[in-house]
Amino acid sequence: MSSKCEICGKTPANGNRVSHANNRTKRRWMPNLQTVRVLQAGGNRKKTRVCAQCIRSGKTIAA
Repeated sequence: MSSKCEICGKTPANGNRVSHANNRTKRRWMPNLQTVRVLQAGGNRKKTRVCAQCIRSGKTIAA
């Protein structure tokens, strides 16, 4: 299962983990995905994986 928001398309971000000795290793920032039931046209419900920002901003109509 991919870690991508089905509404806004947010995906993991890449970067470096930096230690006190300035050693750099790769790391990822994962989006805060939640599984919610969303109302679709016609009154049907569908489970989708949505980031918390889309839920907060009201881009989803939770059922």
